[in-house]
Amino acid sequence: MNRPVGAALAGVVTVLVLVALIGASGHVALGDTDPGAFVRFSAALVRLTADGAGALTVGGLVYAVFMAPARRDGVLKAEGYAGLRIATHAAVAWFAAAAAMAVLDIADASGQPLSEMDLARLLGGFSALETPKAWAISAALVLIVMIACRIVLTWLSCAVLVLIALFALLPPVVAGHASAGAGHDIATDAAIWHVTAAAIWVGTLVVHVSRGQRYKSQYNVISLICFGTLAVSGVLEGLVLTPWRDLSTPYGLLLLAKVVILAALAMFIRRALWTQVVAMAVGIGVSVGMARQPPPGFFAPQTPMDTLIGHDISAAPSVWDFFTAWRFSLIFGTVAILLAIGYLLGVRALRKRADRWPVGRTIAWLLGCLVLLLATSSGIGRYGPGVFSVHMVTHMVLNMLAPVLLVLGAPVTLALRALRPNQGPREWLLAVLHSRVSRVLTNPLVACVLLVGSYYALYLTGLFDQAVRWHWAHLLMNTHFLLTGYLFYWVVIGVDPGPRRPPYLGRLAMLFAVMPFHGFFGVIIMSTQDVIAENFYRSLAVPWIGDLLADQRLGGGIAWASGEIPVLVVVIALLVQWSRSDEREARRHDRNPESDDELAAYNAMLAKLSDTRR
Repeated sequence: MNRPVGAALAGVVTVLVLVALIGASGHVALGDTDPGAFVRFSAALVRLTADGAGALTVGGLVYAVFMAPARRDGVLKAEGYAGLRIATHAAVAWFAAAAAMAVLDIADASGQPLSEMDLARLLGGFSALETPKAWAISAALVLIVMIACRIVLTWLSCAVLVLIALFALLPPVVAGHASAGAGHDIATDAAIWHVTAAAIWVGTLVVHVSRGQRYKSQYNVISLICFGTLAVSGVLEGLVLTPWRDLSTPYGLLLLAKVVILAALAMFIRRALWTQVVAMAVGIGVSVGMARQPPPGFFAPQTPMDTLIGHDISAAPSVWDFFTAWRFSLIFGTVAILLAIGYLLGVRALRKRADRWPVGRTIAWLLGCLVLLLATSSGIGRYGPGVFSVHMVTHMVLNMLAPVLLVLGAPVTLALRALRPNQGPREWLLAVLHSRVSRVLTNPLVACVLLVGSYYALYLTGLFDQAVRWHWAHLLMNTHFLLTGYLFYWVVIGVDPGPRRPPYLGRLAMLFAVMPFHGFFGVIIMSTQDVIAENFYRSLAVPWIGDLLADQRLGGGIAWASGEIPVLVVVIALLVQWSRSDEREARRHDRNPESDDELAAYNAMLAKLSDTRR
C-alpha cells in the first residue's frame, strides 16, 4: 500500500469508527429523528472527501503560486504546472462531494432517509436550511476553480484561483456550529482562520512530499505560520463552543483528540512528513465527527441578542464606552495589527540600508491601522451589529477615513523598496500592479461606481435586511467598505506605482463628483419613513433604542455629515501633491530648459514626415 492511499484510509477509518460510536446521539440531543445509518455514514464520508479534496485543491494552487518559481513572463514552469494539475483533479472530487453534501445535508437535518426524499421535500429543505445553501455556494465556486484550472497557465491567474478556492471553503464553516449561540461572532472568526490555515497546511504538505520536497524553505515558512494560526484559532473556537466543564462530553472529547493530534504535529513539524500526512488525515476525520455532534454551547440558555449577534448590548453605552467596551475582532483586529507590524518591519529594513522613509507616511499608515482596529474591535464594533446608527459609524469610518490614511501611507512603494529583487514577493506585487484586473479596477469610473453605488445597492434594495442577520455578512460588508474606499482614494491621492492615474484636475473632479451622491444618500436615509431591516431590529429589541426610525435618521445624519473631514484631508493632500508635482516639473525644466523645445521640434518633424508620405 503506498503512502497517499494509507493516509486516505486512515481518515476513512477514523470517520467510520466515530460515526459508529456517535450513532444517532447527535440527532437525539437536538430532538431530531434519525435518518438512518446510510445517510449518517454517507454524509460523513462525503464530508471527509469534500474537506480533503478542498485542502488538496488549495495546496496544489498554493504550491504553484508561492512555492514553485514561475518564468519571468509569469507563465508557470513545469513544477508549478504539476501543482496546478493536482489542484485540477482534486477540484473535481471537491465539486462532486460539495454538490452531494447539498442533498445529503437536507436528508440528515430533516431526519429522513434518502428513499423518502422527493423533489418537493428537497426543495423545501433547501429553502428552510442554511447549510445546504452553503454547500451549493461552495459547489458553484469550486466549479469555477475546476474549469479555470484547465485553462490558466500564468502565476497571476493561479493566485486569483487561490483566493476563490479559499473562499469556497468557508460557506459550510460560517453556516455550521460556529454560527449559532452566544459568542458565535468570535467562534465564526476563529473558525475562518482555523479552516483556512488547516487547508493550506494540509494541502501544501501533501503536494510538497509527493513532489519530492523540492522547496523546503518555502514550505517551512508556510507550515510555521499555519501551525501557529491553527493552534490559536482552534483554542479560541473550542473555548466558545465547549466550556472547560463540558470537556467530558462527546464533543469535548473529540476536541481533546484534536488537541492531541495538533501537539503530535508540533513534535514532527519539520520531519517525518508522511507521518504528518497520516496524522492530518486522522485530524480531518475527527473534525468530521465533531461536525456530527452538537457542541455543549448549543444547550446553554440563549437570549435574542445571543442568537442574533452573539453578545449582549442591552446596557446603554456612554461615549466613553465606545472606546473602552472592547470586543476584539479576530478578523479585522488581527489584520490591523499585522498590517502595522508588517509596515514597521518594512521601514526597519530600509533604515538598515541607510535608506530614508518619510515619517509622515508611517504616521498615516499607523493611524489608519488604529482606525481600522477601533472601528471593528472597540465599542463601535461591539454595538455596530445591533444598532443601525452605530453600524453607520462603522461603515463611514471604514469607507471614508481608514482608507484615506492607509493610502497616504504608500504601502506598495514601501514594499517595493524594502523587498529584495528577484526573490518572489516583489515580483508577485509587480505582477498584480500591472495586471489587467488592476487596470480595470483603478479606472476612475469603476472606482466611483463601486464606492457610491454600493451605498444604494446595499441599503435601498432590501439586501441589508437579509445580510444584517449573519455575522459572516457583516464581515463581507466591512471588507467591501474598506476595499472600495481604499480603491477610490488610491486613484485620487495615491502615490504608489500602478496603472496610469488621471491628471490632478481630473482627480479633483472625481472627488467633487462623488460628494453629492454621498450626501444625497444620507438625505434619503434621513427622510425615509420605512425602517430598514425592521424585523431584525425589533427581534433584537435593544432596550435603550426606543424609536427605530429615529435611530435610522441619526444614522442617515451620520452618513450625510461624515464625509466632511475625510474630504478635507483628501483635498489638502491632493493640492499638496499637485504643488509638489509642479515644483518637480519646474526643477526639471530649469535643469534642461531646451528639452521642451527640442521635443516640440522633434514632434513637428515627425508630423511633417507623415504629411510627406501621404
